[in-house]
Amino acid sequence: MIAQERLGQLNKISEAIIGAAIEVHKFLGPGLLESVYEVCLLEEMEQRGLKVQRQVHLPLYYKGKVTNKSFVIDILVEDEVILELKSVNWMPNVCEHQLMTYLKLTNKNLGLLINFNVPRLIDGVKRRLNG
Repeated sequence: MIAQERLGQLNKISEAIIGAAIEVHKFLGPGLLESVYEVCLLEEMEQRGLKVQRQVHLPLYYKGKVTNKSFVIDILVEDEVILELKSVNWMPNVCEHQLMTYLKLTNKNLGLLINFNVPRLIDGVKRRLNG
C-alpha cells in the first residue's frame, strides 16, 4: 500500500509528465516514430525542471545470477516514475505487462504507458501502480 503523502508526490510528478507529453503531442501530432517522441519528451520534461534518464538498463537476474541480458526502461523520471513510450495503432496487453514487470523489478510505485499515436493524447495514457 502506498502512503497518501507518497501518492501525492507521485501524482504531482505524473501531472507534470502528462502535461509535457500533451505539449509534445500538440506540437508533433500522431504518426511519428517512438524515438522522436522520446527525444522531444525528454527535452520538454527537462525544460519543466524534471530530472530524467533515458534508456535505463535493468539487468536480468535468473535464479539469483545476473545474465548477459537486460531490460531497457524508456525513461525514468525523478528516480520515481517509469515511462514506457509507444507509437502504435493498438496497444497489446504485453505492453502493460512489460511496464508492471519494470515496476516490480525496480520496486517503483508508478508507471505511465504513453501511446503517442492517438488523436487525443489523454486517450493514450495508462497509469499503473505497483503496490
